[in-house]
Amino acid sequence: MTVHDVNDATFEAEVLRSDLPVLIDMYADWCQPCKQLSPIVEEVARELEGKLKVVKIDIDRSPQIAQAFRVQSIPTLVVMAQGQIAGAQQGVVPKSVILDMVKPLLPADAQEVKPADLAALLARRQAVAVDIRDAGSYGRYRIPGAVHVPAGELVERAAELQPADGRVRVLYGRSTDEAKEAADKLKEVGVPVGFLDGGFLHWEADGLEIERPD
Repeated sequence: MTVHDVNDATFEAEVLRSDLPVLIDMYADWCQPCKQLSPIVEEVARELEGKLKVVKIDIDRSPQIAQAFRVQSIPTLVVMAQGQIAGAQQGVVPKSVILDMVKPLLPADAQEVKPADLAALLARRQAVAVDIRDAGSYGRYRIPGAVHVPAGELVERAAELQPADGRVRVLYGRSTDEAKEAADKLKEVGVPVGFLDGGFLHWEADGLEIERPD
């Protein structure tokens, strides 16, 4: 089960002593908005299993917790890390808002490379940037020295991405998600690659060098 039921008696052990950050969904059985939010919370729990603990608390059955958090309305989402409140949201919110709330607290993915770190690796010739965007985007602007392997061709061209020269291949698209998905696919076929956190948009926003072909 990806979402655990917690009550007054189990709160300390399950939440306050948790090694992982915890997302708390405070709800009640009679609350219709809570029922709308529940499948979204479950989806987040499945997606981040092993990185984030997700629990739900019925405020009617756990009045001490509801009073401690001063819950005024439900659903209420609370994020806790190391026993401290790190964020909160009220009402039915989209999955993207929940992910933005918990992401700063999650353990970093071993494959994830920050823009500044990639720039340093490229400067030391320890990495190769791999642009997985469409040909038009790659042709207009790209990370300097990047090679182009469109996302749809990555698996069939996987052999080109093996780090035979000792330089790690770091994929980037417009955003994190598409590059992470591509990196996961390559991992399944035995090709270890990294992916750029935030994608090209983050690289550009950080003011890092951009190559614009003549």
